[in-house]
Amino acid sequence: MDFQDQLKTLFPNHEPLPEDIIQKEEHQLYVQKDPMICKFEKRKGKATTIIEGYQGTDEDFKILAKEIKTKLSVGGTFKDDSIIIQGDYRDKIMEILKGKGFKVKRIGG
Repeated sequence: MDFQDQLKTLFPNHEPLPEDIIQKEEHQLYVQKDPMICKFEKRKGKATTIIEGYQGTDEDFKILAKEIKTKLSVGGTFKDDSIIIQGDYRDKIMEILKGKGFKVKRIGG
């Protein structure tokens, strides 16, 4: 008995929705003309990558931070209008941002 059969026995009156109806809505980010700044710093002896200079809303910037952290499988935070990522991932972050249509400027090394 697979999972679908178990669900049918638990909920006999439920009719599953077709896959075409269920769609994940993708959020459109504001793409600015000015470049975003991607820089490297050491904080308390640990490498961090900082992204600054986004001119859109904070919610869009938080969504962008979550996407970057998810794609790189790293920790990080959104604080003081900047994204702080644990580790030196400048090149990968710049590729992700350029793929989304942003202009990125590398600072520091």
